[in-house]
Amino acid sequence: MTNLPIILVVDDERQSQEALRRVLSDEFRVLTASSAEEAETLLEQEMVHAILCDQRMPGQQGVDFLKTVRARWPDPVRMIISGYSDAEDIIAGVNEAGIYQYITKPWDPDALIHTLHGALRLYELQRENAQASLDLRVSPAALERSIASKTGTLKRQHHFDGIIHSPASPLAEVIGMARRVSSFDISVLVTGESGTGKELLARAIHYNSPRGGKPFVVENCGALPDQLLESELFGCKKGAFTGAYEDRIGLFEQASGGTIFLDEIGETSPAFQVKLLRVLQEGEIRPLGARLTRKVDVRVIAATNRNLEDEVRDKHFRRDLYYRLAAFPIHMPPLRERPMDVPLLAESLLATTRKGFGKPSLAFRPEALALLERYDWPGNVRELQNEIQRMVALADGSRLGPEHISPRLRARACPVQRGLADEGRRRSLKDRVEGLEAEILAETLARHRGNISRVAEELGLSRVGLRSKLSRYGLEKGG
Repeated sequence: MTNLPIILVVDDERQSQEALRRVLSDEFRVLTASSAEEAETLLEQEMVHAILCDQRMPGQQGVDFLKTVRARWPDPVRMIISGYSDAEDIIAGVNEAGIYQYITKPWDPDALIHTLHGALRLYELQRENAQASLDLRVSPAALERSIASKTGTLKRQHHFDGIIHSPASPLAEVIGMARRVSSFDISVLVTGESGTGKELLARAIHYNSPRGGKPFVVENCGALPDQLLESELFGCKKGAFTGAYEDRIGLFEQASGGTIFLDEIGETSPAFQVKLLRVLQEGEIRPLGARLTRKVDVRVIAATNRNLEDEVRDKHFRRDLYYRLAAFPIHMPPLRERPMDVPLLAESLLATTRKGFGKPSLAFRPEALALLERYDWPGNVRELQNEIQRMVALADGSRLGPEHISPRLRARACPVQRGLADEGRRRSLKDRVEGLEAEILAETLARHRGNISRVAEELGLSRVGLRSKLSRYGLEKGG
């Protein structure tokens, strides 16, 4: 796990530190500091990739601390966490401090992780640009070869064939549609629940389009208040607002010739929707504080987990903007509608997780995969990823069995339990009793880590009788 990106959390409240650590520690190495002084000590010792800083701290506001950081340690991507009441102070210092993102309280775990992945991409781009500047001084031809090689690598990494699914999956039809639309320069709206892979599909569309050699830029529209979102997307002129100490190029200009991915577009305000509509209609932006507009050549792919047609009907989303964005709508089906994909996804996630956790020999037993396939995965691929990381962390041997799966998940994945969840009180007393029995067996099996003798002893069953029940409920321990 030593190769995980390093996130520094700066917050004077221990409870806030621990909440962020719990959410982030599966994917990042998290360092914590309770003051600016502690944070500076850590920055001198560690190569930090991103900083999450609370705005309200004793002695020094977060923005002021990040100004110091920018001067002394320019590499880490800087983000601020605060409430809307602090927005004016943060906006005033956003450019001087070089703040990448303003995250509002209460923060959403999935949105926060999404934002951090965007920050890490920016960190890598900054370092690559610095290296490219050196390469340009040495050899322009070498730089061109480097760019061509990088583009080819990205196209291979984000090909449609890399979106994991079985031939019988409903995702196959979705990918076929996306593959066809990728060649045409029209807007795409990707809908679906959180964790279904909307950004993954958007990247594949971009890198397999004629724009594939140009930038792919991401913005989470639900994470910022209007003025900061406008500044991020359209840019600003020096002096446009208090704290705008220099001109800032927006993401639409940074994506020139390429694609911009607007995630959580359904979270934007009506006022911002008017400004975005103008950009899509006219093909031009006006940075904050600027008198003149600038032409932009950008393909827009938007995504949302909301039903925008319902939002339009309820007058929460502009009808004209919806039709501009949804020139080609694509819906990503949830994982519960494609259980045939679960074993393939689980194997792929296991390969990644065991490498990061230093357990290269781990493999699934067939009955564990069968249980994972029977679960309905309300959290989609993110929940599956979390479950596999938990399983790997608990594993002592080389095989992952049902005993490593969360008891709650095991109980819900049992055929009887799923029937109970689906039909509730319409089920007979016999079925309800069997459902309770399956849940008790699953919980006891997990507590004794699959030890049949101990489970049988606790429940007052013979080993033969216990094995029969485990087989009946799909909880049997394989070899």
